[in-house]
Amino acid sequence: MALKIYTKTGDKGKTSLIGGTKVPKSNIRIEAYGSVDELNSFLGLLRDQVGIAYDTTILKEVQDRLFTIGSSLACDPVKESSLLIPDLKETDVDLLEKEIDRMNEELPEMKHFVLPGGHVTVSTAHVVRCVCRRAERICVLLNENNGHVEPLVLKYLNRLSDFFFVLSRHLSKELNVVEIPWQPRI
Repeated sequence: MALKIYTKTGDKGKTSLIGGTKVPKSNIRIEAYGSVDELNSFLGLLRDQVGIAYDTTILKEVQDRLFTIGSSLACDPVKESSLLIPDLKETDVDLLEKEIDRMNEELPEMKHFVLPGGHVTVSTAHVVRCVCRRAERICVLLNENNGHVEPLVLKYLNRLSDFFFVLSRHLSKELNVVEIPWQPRI
């Protein structure tokens, strides 16, 4: 028999962190790993769209790292050291930086802000970037409110949003979409 997906334990607005600690579903820690989960889902949508315009191997790797981050955020920080949770590594940030640099070498110099749009895949990359920035802000807020977030998680999410911005520009180039410069009204 298949495992039931519903447990009914959350019907009164509480959920359990990894380690068993019960918290309200409104807890900022739940918001943090929920935002990372949302980011991962939008990234899956982007990965399904990029086709031949980008090597999806790296996107799949990022999705795996987002599960690692989500696991870390879903842990009771008091009990985390005794749990077997995968770790993020500095090499994960290095991979993003190398990929950002590689894509940037092929792109024209940016002379102004770029409006999202021009192709559904480019727009999706911008949505992913924005969701990533929100997840980062919530993790920073959690950390500032004594919710402990590993510094490497914050660094990775910061670099990841930069990666998605450069990826959106790279996708514009690969899909032969003209970037739309933002022209401020004077």
